[in-house]
Amino acid sequence: MNILVVGRGGREHAMAWKLAQSPFATRVYVAPGSDGIVWNHHIITSIAADENDSEQLIKFAQTYHIRLVVIGPETALLNGVADDFTAAGIAVFSPLKAAALIEGSKQFAKDLMLKNSIPTADYAIFDNYEAAVSYVKQKGTPIVIKYDGLAAGKGVVVAKNFEEADQALVNMLKDRKFGNDKVVIEEFLEGSEFSLMTMVHGEMVVPLAIAQDHKRAYDNDVGPNTGGMGAYSPVPLISDEVVQTALDTIMIPTVKAMAKEGRSFTGILYGGLMLTANGPKVIEFNARFGDPETEVVLPKMKSDLLKHIHEILSGKKPEIQWHDDCFLGVVMASKGYPESSTKDAVIKGLDKTDNLIFHMGTRLENGKWKTNGGRVLFVVGQGKTLQEAQHDAYLAVDKIECDILFFRHDIGFRSL
Repeated sequence: MNILVVGRGGREHAMAWKLAQSPFATRVYVAPGSDGIVWNHHIITSIAADENDSEQLIKFAQTYHIRLVVIGPETALLNGVADDFTAAGIAVFSPLKAAALIEGSKQFAKDLMLKNSIPTADYAIFDNYEAAVSYVKQKGTPIVIKYDGLAAGKGVVVAKNFEEADQALVNMLKDRKFGNDKVVIEEFLEGSEFSLMTMVHGEMVVPLAIAQDHKRAYDNDVGPNTGGMGAYSPVPLISDEVVQTALDTIMIPTVKAMAKEGRSFTGILYGGLMLTANGPKVIEFNARFGDPETEVVLPKMKSDLLKHIHEILSGKKPEIQWHDDCFLGVVMASKGYPESSTKDAVIKGLDKTDNLIFHMGTRLENGKWKTNGGRVLFVVGQGKTLQEAQHDAYLAVDKIECDILFFRHDIGFRSL
């Protein structure tokens, strides 16, 4: 079977790597892919196609007899790429644009949860700076401010004081840093965060192993929010009972509510959840594999992802098997991230470790690896305990040399 993965980052690298392990996979194409994704893997091939260009992607899929498409980036989903593949009669394990709105509009997601009694933080919506400031003064801090639309994981500010809240509102509503959408202002929830990704088709919901990521740029959870600076799986603080409660009260009711709204979901529904004193509540939904959680969850998956996708699309519930080992990954990011990135710096030492490394933003030039994005590498450690996985990951990180890369030194520490 020929498969097409749409995207170019570390998440897509992990997806292609896992799909290529299946005995049912003939070739895995990645559009546009990257040098790192195809490096040293004989059945993974990059193709020169933009992830948002449906016409080009469909033409390629028809020419090369693609039997399954899996879309990584949220922008492609909100641009209707899955819709176009579906219209062309090509199987897609990703949501249509109408269903992807659960990620594309935080207001839509919050309103859906309110209407269907799905536990989440109290909130209000604003498109006016003065009204938003007045609301923050009324509610007090800490408080959470979210840009309503897509912002590459950077449109959320947890404001500890009024000054931080005001600056976020200036950025989003006055300066239009991310565009012209509204903001969602939420109550601050306290507790332990965890990411629960589920395979969904119609009303079938199958959980994957949970993970936890670290959003802040620097050690001790300080600095700006990023797309994620590291992740690990499993999450010792979250019990199986809590996961089941989250499935019963959040994920399954959400999937049913989407179907009732005429937005039936197929693909990966990601719940960014918080275990509060009153049980799990929703922080956010994503309509695709999370990044960087995918880079630890898929290595933890022992069974065949491609087989499971085929099963769920055929209406059969997959029975997923998991490795007993723990997996922990560290992001090595470019100086200036998340506001900017430094490109074309030489990376050395990738040949000094046997650890699994997913390329998030690299390119190969004249035999030399160079930086080519904000988040550059995701280095995975494995062990019988999280401590062992953590030790394994940081040993590998220390072998990689690049003057402009930085990383957090405390991935996983809060759960060890």
